[in-house]
Amino acid sequence: MKKETRESVQVASAVAMLAGGFSLSVAGFLTPPVGQIHESVLGLFAECLVYAGSIFGVTIYIQSKYNEIRNYVEKKMEDSKNEKN
Repeated sequence: MKKETRESVQVASAVAMLAGGFSLSVAGFLTPPVGQIHESVLGLFAECLVYAGSIFGVTIYIQSKYNEIRNYVEKKMEDSKNEKN
């Protein structure tokens, strides 16, 4: 699987979980007894938020670490070229 495809699937699943959790929360608010959301619905919505947060958070963390390592390696290569000259 290509990197772009994998990231697209991750983002789509996180957005779908957010939309699903939100719609279940609204449905739980509108069903009898009106105005009260059952604990299980709130728990499910919390799990949807955690899943979406982990997808977005892990992706951002990995990209930032990759950029740090890449910059470090490029700097070391440039320094070694300058020492040889």
